[in-house]
Amino acid sequence: MLNYKHLYYFREVATLGSIARACDSLNLTPQTISGQLQLLEESLGVKLLRKQGRNLELTEAGQVARRYADEIFQLGSSMEQALRSHPSQQARLFRVGVVDVVPKTIAYKLLEPAMELTPQIHIVCTEGPLSDLLGELAMHRIELVIADRPLPNNMPIKGFSHRLGSSCISFFAHTSVKEQLQGEFPLCLNDAPLLIPSEGTSVRNELEQWFHQQKLTPKIIGEFDDSALMRAFGLAGSGIFVAPSVQETTFTQEPNMHCIGQASDVVEQFFAISVERRISHPAVLAITKHAQDWLQTKL
Repeated sequence: MLNYKHLYYFREVATLGSIARACDSLNLTPQTISGQLQLLEESLGVKLLRKQGRNLELTEAGQVARRYADEIFQLGSSMEQALRSHPSQQARLFRVGVVDVVPKTIAYKLLEPAMELTPQIHIVCTEGPLSDLLGELAMHRIELVIADRPLPNNMPIKGFSHRLGSSCISFFAHTSVKEQLQGEFPLCLNDAPLLIPSEGTSVRNELEQWFHQQKLTPKIIGEFDDSALMRAFGLAGSGIFVAPSVQETTFTQEPNMHCIGQASDVVEQFFAISVERRISHPAVLAITKHAQDWLQTKL
C-alpha cells in the first residue's frame, strides 16, 4: 500500500524545489526526507526527482505523481473539513494556535466567543512561535492562528490573514518603580528600568522607533519572548513593562500597579490566520466579529 507520509514529503520537496527548503517547512532533517523519498521511489519503481544544479526537478513520472498527490491531499483536506462539521453528540473540535508574544488575557478575550457557541465547541489551544504554528496550520493540524502580525510573504504556506483590530501601547509600573521616576511621561522613561518584548516582534520594532523619535534612552533590563513572564516581572516591581492599552483596567486593578503613560503612535495589531479566504467556520466567525467590535471600542 502507498505510504502517504512519504508521498506528502515528496509533494513538499516538489513544491519547494529542494530538500533543504522542505526541511525548514517540515522541521525534519535532510537525511530523513532523502530516505523517505528513496523508499517512495523504490515502492513505485520509478525515479521521481533529479538534480538540476542545486535544486531538484521533477522527472516525467514525478510530474504525474505530483498531480495525483495534489488531488489526494486536497481531497483529504475536504474530507477532514466535512467530518468536522458532521453532526454528532460530541462537541465540535476547534484547534487554535496562539503566538507566544500575544498577551494571554487578550488571547482569552479573543477566544472567549468560541467557547459560548451553541452547539458547544471543544477548544484545543496551542502556544508557540509563529513559524511553528503556521507549519501546523499548513498541515491542517489547527484551524486558526492568533498572531501579532499577518502571514509573512516569505512563508511557503497558503493562508489568509484576517485583521482583528489593534491597540496602542501603555507603560505600567509598580509603586516602588513609579516613585523613583524623574519628570513627566514620556521623559520619565530616560534611564528607567524597562522590560520589553524580544527583538523581532512587531511591537518591539515600533517601540524602538518611538524611543528614537522621542529622544528617549530607557535602560532595558529584560527582554522576553513570553508576554506573561514579562508582566510577572513587572508586577513584582522589577521594572516598567509595556502592554496593549486594552489591558489597562486589568493591570491597574492589581495592588500598587499604575499606568504611567501611553504611546499612542505605537500600535500592536492582532490577526487571525486561516486557510480560508472567506471565513465559514462558526468559531472563527465568532472570534473575528467579537474582536473587531471589542478592540474598536477600546481604542
